[in-house]
Amino acid sequence: MSQANPNLIASHKDILHFPKDGTPSLAPNDWQTWSSDRDEGGLPDLEHGAHKVLVPFSWWIKHHKEQDILTRAKNGQIGVWFAADDDILKHSDLIEEDKALWPIVAAHFPLFRDGRSFSTAALLRDRFAWDKEIRAIGDVLIDQLLQGARVGFDSFELRHDQNLDVALKQFDLYTVTTQNSWRGKRSLLQASSH
Repeated sequence: MSQANPNLIASHKDILHFPKDGTPSLAPNDWQTWSSDRDEGGLPDLEHGAHKVLVPFSWWIKHHKEQDILTRAKNGQIGVWFAADDDILKHSDLIEEDKALWPIVAAHFPLFRDGRSFSTAALLRDRFAWDKEIRAIGDVLIDQLLQGARVGFDSFELRHDQNLDVALKQFDLYTVTTQNSWRGKRSLLQASSH
C-alpha cells in the first residue's frame, strides 16, 4: 500500500484481476494512481521507480497533446481514470480519439455507496467498445465485486482494509445469474415438471 505520497490514491500492493474469460487471481499492482488534478504540467513524480501511472481524465484533457505525455502513453505507461462525476458522453470524441493510447482505464468510487462508476464501466464497454482492462479504484469494497464484474470491471484495486483472500472467494458464491452481464448471457432457470 502506498500512503507516503498524498498525490497517490492508497491501495493494496496487489489487485484482484478477473478477466472476462478467466478466473479471479491476485496480481501485482504495477500502476500508481495519481489523485491530483493540479495543472502543474508534465507527469507526476512516481515512487520507487514505477513507470506506469493512472492520471485523472480531467488532467488528461489538459495535457494529452503534449509530446512527452503522448510518448509515454504510446509506450504503455499512462492510463486514465474517470471520476464518478465525469461526463464521459460529453467527451466521447476525445475518448474515441485517444482510447487506443491507453492500456488501461479505471473508474473511481469516491464512496462505496456511490454507484456512478458502475455506469461508467458499462458505458465504456457498451458505447465505447472498450476491450482492455477496466479497473475499479478508490473506496472499493468486497461487496462491490460481483456487481462490478457484471458491468465490465475486470480488475479491482480494493480499499487497503479489505481482505484479498476473502475477496477472491466472492466469485464462487453464485453459479447462476439471472441478470444480463458483460461477461455473458444470464442463466436460464428451468422449472422441473412432473
